[in-house]
Amino acid sequence: MKKALVIVESPAKARTINKYLGKDFAVMASVGHIKDLPKSKLGVDIEEDFRPHYETIKGKGKIIAELKKASKDAEAIYLGPDPDREGEAIAWHIQEVLNGRKNKKIYRVLFNEITPKGIKEAIAHPTSVDMHKVEAQQARRILDRLVGYQVSPLLWEKVRRGLSAGRVQSVAVRLICEREREIERFVPREYWSITAEFEDFKAKLHKKNNKKIEVSTEKEALDVVEALKGAEFRVRDVERKERKRNPLPPFITSTLQQEASRKLSFSAKKTMMIAQQLYEGVELGKEGPVGLITYMRTDSPRIAKEALEAARGFIKENYGTDYLPPKPNVYRGKKGAQEAHEAIRPTDLRYTPDYVKQYLAKDQWRLYELVWKRFIASQMSPAILDQTSVSITAGEYLFQATGTVMKFPGFVAVYEEGKDEETEKEEKLPPLEAGEVLVVKAIVPRQHFTQPPPRFTEATLVKELEEKGIGRPSTYASIMSTIQEREYVVKEKGRLRPTELGFLVTDLLVKSFPEILDVKFTAHMEEEFDMIEEGRMPWLGVMKEFYGPFRESLERAKEEMKSVKGEAEPTDIECQKCGRMMVIKWGRKGKFLACSGYPECKNTCDFTVDESGRIKVVEKVVETGERCPECGQPMVVKSGRYGRFLACSDYPNCKTTKPFSTGVPCPEGCGGELVERRTKRGRVFYGCSNYPSCTYATWENPKKE
Repeated sequence: MKKALVIVESPAKARTINKYLGKDFAVMASVGHIKDLPKSKLGVDIEEDFRPHYETIKGKGKIIAELKKASKDAEAIYLGPDPDREGEAIAWHIQEVLNGRKNKKIYRVLFNEITPKGIKEAIAHPTSVDMHKVEAQQARRILDRLVGYQVSPLLWEKVRRGLSAGRVQSVAVRLICEREREIERFVPREYWSITAEFEDFKAKLHKKNNKKIEVSTEKEALDVVEALKGAEFRVRDVERKERKRNPLPPFITSTLQQEASRKLSFSAKKTMMIAQQLYEGVELGKEGPVGLITYMRTDSPRIAKEALEAARGFIKENYGTDYLPPKPNVYRGKKGAQEAHEAIRPTDLRYTPDYVKQYLAKDQWRLYELVWKRFIASQMSPAILDQTSVSITAGEYLFQATGTVMKFPGFVAVYEEGKDEETEKEEKLPPLEAGEVLVVKAIVPRQHFTQPPPRFTEATLVKELEEKGIGRPSTYASIMSTIQEREYVVKEKGRLRPTELGFLVTDLLVKSFPEILDVKFTAHMEEEFDMIEEGRMPWLGVMKEFYGPFRESLERAKEEMKSVKGEAEPTDIECQKCGRMMVIKWGRKGKFLACSGYPECKNTCDFTVDESGRIKVVEKVVETGERCPECGQPMVVKSGRYGRFLACSDYPNCKTTKPFSTGVPCPEGCGGELVERRTKRGRVFYGCSNYPSCTYATWENPKKE
């Protein structure tokens, strides 16, 4: 009996689907894309309406041959790569290589969840390859290729080889650079808070003579404290009101990446890798592979009716009717969201985090628990808070205290969202009544300074990209990893800081390609890709609209872009080896100091710039194992004008130095050792440590033999 052939892109997904479809189906994997643009050349015929030249990806010839062989005897072929633009392009290329199969029916199936129900439904309702989706993917791929393969060589020529530019990644780096410059320009402003401390709570100064007060200096703060001495602190009024906190929607791709960054410290790339594993199927003991979550690349918070009903049943049974709202919570996606996809949710509520914990790797379980709890919480009742606000008068001054008490936890019993920045916690207030006189224990003034905007984390950068319409859910993870791999950005204490190279490349690109690096223009391009996918705009029209101005900018940049290759900025730093002046040059890792006498003198070193703009050489510390004869601290190797020498590591407290010794005894038998020295021209020679009483010297590197 002939079998139907199902082709997906992942071996793990193939194993899970094979388990559910049974003996009438054969399931194979393409292992991702089988064709792509060539790596060694542009691969786009610009003059022939941007016709792409796709090639079989290296190593995929064997897989294509196996797919062709299996398709010969299949009664029907179902193409089941991921249900997004990339998946559609994979399906289209597979369909192209199998098109020689005469009388074979080739269908496209969309697996939004890898469950028995999801798979059987997809097979029962097959479609054809959506060419609008394919064209949207192709337009993005070709545009990115045109920018990457035509701007990157320009950077190689003007800066250094190995650099890359990307249509979206370069805009992301620009946002990080602009934030860093905001931080550099920021001038802190002093301000003071004044807190009245009572027996069980604290209140902060808020107004003076019913006008909001700002205390800017220590003198002003002390004047207020002095004025409050002996003042009667009386409760003016107590306002109590009930406040509701509604649950958050289930995860979409961007919010999953943000929350996994905040709560689990996962990079966007790691989050998507683990989510893919949970979607495609994880081995659950005797049950075999099970797809635990729905498709993880989505911008829609929509939930299927059956999933809503299952969630409501679970909440009622496990938490009670108080935690179940009268009607299901329905969430709206942002404008342009692809409503065909669901939110990211568990595929089956029987697989609780506790049940699957024994089968999952630690990080798989942590991410699954996050998805599970967020989904259940999204269908629960709001949390109800009792918020109390107390106003306290003290002469002409007014203090305020706010406290919040959880009256009913609602969804918070299951899940609470992480925060990007720390917020001040509200405290619980004691029972207070209007007119009550309070005993003040202390009035405490505290100095503060306004803070600059924080550097981006991966979570806040994803949020910024999403809000500005830059990139799409499927691209955020690759953007994050690419800008760090290219050394345009480094992560320090979880935050993204641009490197000197990042600043340089961004400044050059913004000047030469202002439109491509423009945030609004990049967002507009994303909208046009969406319109191609919806069949409302021809892909070729988008290409022509983009390429005309881009080509003009490219030609102009070839002539006008500043070249920093070989550029040397003079300094007043003297070379420690030969005495010539050092210059600032650009290298693989950014700026460094190099001797102006290169190639005769090849001395280089790192440097920093202090707040006044003064250059400071960063010494390379090499420990010797030898101890300082004066203070006992380790001796380190340093370089000076006349070569290497040993110096105490406790400098400037101890200024002991010694010549750099070879350990070879002086051949004259004077008891000295041969030490390394340099002539005024920088040439190394070896002389006796007992100089000037012993004048032995040699150009040869001495050996103990």
